[in-house]
Amino acid sequence: MTESLRLAPITPAKVETAMAVRVRPDQERFVSPVATSLAEAYVRPQVAWPRLILDGDRPVGFLMAFIDIDWDGKGVDFRSGLWRLNVTPEAQGQGVGRFAVRAVAAEVRRRGATRMYVTWEPAEDGPGGFYRKLGFQLTGEESGGQTVGVLDLIEGAF
Repeated sequence: MTESLRLAPITPAKVETAMAVRVRPDQERFVSPVATSLAEAYVRPQVAWPRLILDGDRPVGFLMAFIDIDWDGKGVDFRSGLWRLNVTPEAQGQGVGRFAVRAVAAEVRRRGATRMYVTWEPAEDGPGGFYRKLGFQLTGEESGGQTVGVLDLIEGAF
């Protein structure tokens, strides 16, 4: 599947398609619906980078990155990374999540950053294992009650 995966910007023609992307019911507590993400992107366009994940022309996921967000609100610590990742049930386990993380890493790297961040709900059945397998390391921080992970983007590391 990963050979035919691509990202598409969220345009007026693709809003309904993006909002139709849903995760499994048991995963809904770990990630906001796409509509919420798009609302956040609308009010924070300077930091939000939302994209539809397509397999050919079929929607299989949604991601939203944050770019140079003022992490602590003090104007000192600016970070970039993966804000949201929603993968449809039928596409899970087929490389869509890995593709999404790599796509965000490429965009973050293209913008000059050498680290990429992600947060997740600290639960046994949550997405933490997925992110840890991809190389994210725990920072020891929490953000809004979520675990914070960081991935080193040194050329060739990911």
